[in-house]
Amino acid sequence: MFGREKIEYKTPEQVRTMRRAGLVVADIHAALRAAVAPGMTTADLDAVSAEVLERAGARSNFLGYQGFPATACISVNEEIVHGIPGDRVIQDGDVVSFDCGAVVDGWHGDAAFSMVVGHAAADDLALVETTEAAMWAGIAALASGSRLGDVGSAVEDAVERANAERGLRLGIVEEYVGHGIGTAMHQPPEVLNYRTREKGPRLRPGMCLCVEPMITVGSPENTVLDDEWTVVTLDGSRAAHFEHTVAVLDGGIWVLTAPDGGAAALAAHGVEVAALA
Repeated sequence: MFGREKIEYKTPEQVRTMRRAGLVVADIHAALRAAVAPGMTTADLDAVSAEVLERAGARSNFLGYQGFPATACISVNEEIVHGIPGDRVIQDGDVVSFDCGAVVDGWHGDAAFSMVVGHAAADDLALVETTEAAMWAGIAALASGSRLGDVGSAVEDAVERANAERGLRLGIVEEYVGHGIGTAMHQPPEVLNYRTREKGPRLRPGMCLCVEPMITVGSPENTVLDDEWTVVTLDGSRAAHFEHTVAVLDGGIWVLTAPDGGAAALAAHGVEVAALA
């Protein structure tokens, strides 16, 4: 689970280049939030992502990855992750997840968000809010914890707390997890979204990690469609997905794919972001 594969530690200069890639991803997210509306297809939204990448002079780290045919993964309702953009039409009330990435000068950024388009049912809103809160709890654990396993414990605690306080029955998808990132989109180590007895590697400056919980309203059991990419819930329940790329620095952390470095969201956890030299 927590293997001994070599972790790529980044220099401050390399982290700054990753920040450039991260800001391109943030721009893609902003453009998608502004553009998405009922009646659009997921292919229309992928075109928005492609336009931002072209304007920035960056390339997508999804397009062509093991044959993936688009610049972003766009997953709707029962689709958990890796949805292929196409002719699916966005409807009022849909939960849509966008997983986007960019490469600048060989360094990667990767982040995801979910939103309810149009009218938001209470359960869907709770799903999206809890998934985002669980992500930020996991990110905060990179600052307050000492081992990578602290992230999964924090994510699970956040989901359990929401279930208890809001009367929910949200489930954590365990088959798909966060990861290291740098000169490749997916690198060691795995970043789990649930508690285990394994503590994982020690958190050290130079680590760059993606924290990305995926949460379902119903059962987290899932399967992959015949397209060999799209992961869906077995019971048809809706899912949400949030992710940020985070650098562990001397003195703290910096969220490379958040415009403010994560300062506002992390302040609620008592975490002050470190200076990005």
